[in-house]
Amino acid sequence: MSIPTRRTRIGVVTVLLAVLLAGCANDPLAAQYRAGSGKNYIGGDGTITEIAAKNRGKPISFAGELETGEPTASTDYLGNVLVVNFWYAGCAPCRAEADDLQAVWEKYQGEGVAFLGVNVRDQVDTALTFATSYGITYPSAIDVNDGNFKIAFTGEVAANAVPTTLVLDRQGRVAARILGEISDDSILDAIVATVLSEPE
Repeated sequence: MSIPTRRTRIGVVTVLLAVLLAGCANDPLAAQYRAGSGKNYIGGDGTITEIAAKNRGKPISFAGELETGEPTASTDYLGNVLVVNFWYAGCAPCRAEADDLQAVWEKYQGEGVAFLGVNVRDQVDTALTFATSYGITYPSAIDVNDGNFKIAFTGEVAANAVPTTLVLDRQGRVAARILGEISDDSILDAIVATVLSEPE
């Protein structure tokens, strides 16, 4: 049995690296990161992923602090459909979709639907100023200091771009993800209505 030469080992490593990099080359989020456009966020393309109830993962468990200083946790929302929006004030798509999020929030108040923003970059004052400026009345958690919310949602339906909007079912499982800006409130409205109509 022959021992691989140094040249052979280098060749094998080169081929493996080429295969790995080829996979990344087709990833639009990776391409944005490599491009270094200076926009300071990686934006999704609005791709919608919906997960049938039988295929959903375990309930998401999270805990943290709202911009008001009050504690919040996943257990607070069980029994409700929960819309979670990852955002920050300097993100242009986050500003663009603010009205649509607020519109859907207003439509479903009192209907068993809760909304929670997760600010991934700003401190409290900036988050509160954004809420006032854009008329946002649902709460946001501040995640910049410890990243607990981003960690909690890591997995198949992670918030890989900003903004990302996730819809959780009444059991706290991710039922849908919009990766990137919500282009129209009817999109989120339809997803919320579908999850809300599921048997309890």
